[in-house]
Formats: sequence, C-alpha cells, structure tokens
Amino acid sequence: MEKIKILYVEDEPFLGKIVNESLQSRGFEVLMIKDGKDVMDAYRQFQPQICVLDVMLPNVDGFTLGEEIKKLTPEQPIIFLTAKNQTEDLVKGFQSGGNDYVKKPFSMEELIIRIKNLLQLTQNHSFESPSKNNYFEIGQYVFDPNKYELSIGTEARNLSHREAELLKIFAKNPNQAVERRDILKKIWGDDSFFNSRNLDVYITKLRGYLKEDPKVQIITLKGVGYRFVVED
Repeated sequence: MEKIKILYVEDEPFLGKIVNESLQSRGFEVLMIKDGKDVMDAYRQFQPQICVLDVMLPNVDGFTLGEEIKKLTPEQPIIFLTAKNQTEDLVKGFQSGGNDYVKKPFSMEELIIRIKNLLQLTQNHSFESPSKNNYFEIGQYVFDPNKYELSIGTEARNLSHREAELLKIFAKNPNQAVERRDILKKIWGDDSFFNSRNLDVYITKLRGYLKEDPKVQIITLKGVGYRFVVED
C-alpha cells in the first residue's frame, strides 16, 4: 500500500526529530525541511498529500509558504504549527490557506488525529450532485463544489476545501436555519471551542466572498446558528 506523503517543515532540531520519527513510525512517508527558502522546490518534487508547516521559519515564514502552496495547488491540505495563540494569528493562518492550526506544545496523538481527520475530509469526501448541472446558483453567484469555485460575472474565486464544504451546507439549505453544532460536527468532526473559533473565521471569509450581491447574506441566529438568505 502506498504511504501517505507528508511535507513537514520545522527548524527546531529536537522537536523536528521527534515529530519526524513519530510520523514515520505511524506509516507516513515524511520529507522534513528546516529552512523556508527550500520548501517550494521540495514541495514540487515531493508532491505531498498534506503539508505540516511551522509558522516561524528562517528566510520564509509558514504563512507565506501556505499562500505560495495554495497558488500552485488550491486543494492542498495544510496544517500550521505555531506557538502563537492570538486571534489575529489564527485569522492570518486561515487567510494564508491553512485548513487547521495546532498550537505548540502539542502531543503527537493530537497532531496525528488532526492529520488523519484532514486527510479524510480532503481525500474521501464526495460531493453530492447539487443539480443536474452540478452547480448551485446563489443570487448572482455560481458555486461549483466539484471545482471549489465561486464565480460572479467573469470573476472566479478558488475556495479551500472547508470553505466549499461550508458554502455547500448553506447552498443546500437556503433560507433555513442551520444549527452551528451541526456545521461543526459535519466539517470539523466535533464542536470544541477551538473549532468553533475556526468556524467564526470561515463565516467571516464567506461573507466577504459574497458581499457583491446584497441579496445573499449569512445571518447569525444567536444561540442557534445561521440562516443563509437568498432573496429572489
């Protein structure tokens, strides 16, 4: 059976050795890089299924690398590792293309579970056919979940996997209340506080993507969840 390939970027030698060996012992094929400037060439050659990127790196930081990787491969799963826990850092991580965010210090069990969950979400997902044309018409927008693409007029935006999953939930339930807990369990697997904060970030991003059409809104229902309003 072919091993799952992980590109692991970490400049702390002791931590890097532990994580690298632990991942290999779990059956992953790991390429470890210590310097940010060497990552993109390694990424192109190695072609990993998932990237685990430390944020603070020599020469090129993890957020910048995440942005560069997503330009090449929009659907590439990325987990950021960081000692930072400020809200602005969390937001920046997701804006840079991250799918998940692990705060140092972390246990190997936590990291491995997050890797497996993200791989399951991104590799084993299957979009139902939303219509005979395989896309959703949302006001002035067209959303193609198979391509992770949201377009309006001649402009098209590539979405991350979780952005597409969240928008798909809303698109399938227009003008209906969708419970926050259901969204968290469907996309993240649980409704923990950390994942709840992640959802807040994704809701803000989707609202920004949909702002060109005032008839399309994500309304917060306090204590319940959201209603995806699409006016005729």
